[in-house]
Amino acid sequence: MKELVEKELEEIRPMLQRDGGDVELVSVEEGVVRVRLKGACGSCPMATMTLKRGIEERLKERIPQVKEVISV
Repeated sequence: MKELVEKELEEIRPMLQRDGGDVELVSVEEGVVRVRLKGACGSCPMATMTLKRGIEERLKERIPQVKEVISV
């Protein structure tokens, strides 16, 4: 499943990079995906929305085994 998550993050990454941010996959365990928001995304007031509405929704839509995405 880690490979599937990384593939989807590669699709999301350009959108984040346009705004000066990025996302790094930390781990995938029992359907919980842990990521680290980097650059402008790490300190952006909209980071929670990006994480939940952008990254988590897309991963859940494309990979049904994903239960939650957490920023670490």
